[in-house]
Amino acid sequence: MTYPPPLYHGDSGEVSAVYRPAATEPELVYRNGTKVHYLSTGAATGGLFGIYRWECGPGVTGPDPHFHQTITESFYILSGSMRIYNGERWIDTEPGDWVHVPAGGIHGFKNESGEPASMLLHFSPGAPREGYFEGLAHLSEMSDDERTAFYLEHDNHWL
Repeated sequence: MTYPPPLYHGDSGEVSAVYRPAATEPELVYRNGTKVHYLSTGAATGGLFGIYRWECGPGVTGPDPHFHQTITESFYILSGSMRIYNGERWIDTEPGDWVHVPAGGIHGFKNESGEPASMLLHFSPGAPREGYFEGLAHLSEMSDDERTAFYLEHDNHWL
């Protein structure tokens, strides 16, 4: 395996790092208190990846088993315990655990621990997942056909 083609073609480097303090307010807060921090969107990374911090309270939350055709998804547990479905069984995770799901891989996640939990969600390539996250708050306002179109637009294929 070799390195991919260069993304930067200059000779001296540039000042371009992005700093986001930990205390930055989340971009999205659901009615159930789940917070989503848009750490780096696909738009910000030129489509290379997107990474989000997902913080949820003690109530059960998270999607049922599904898959994506265009993106990979990874989970890195920061605190608490999330249940991650790996296509065969639900795994009880703990801080420091990591789960990677290739495109087409069946997965889901739930906080069923009764305690708060947080994790990093990484998508590659950097699809516009923030549109999906924001649309979830409006599912109850959608017709069945609108919901189906919404899920297809955001590459969520439910089992």
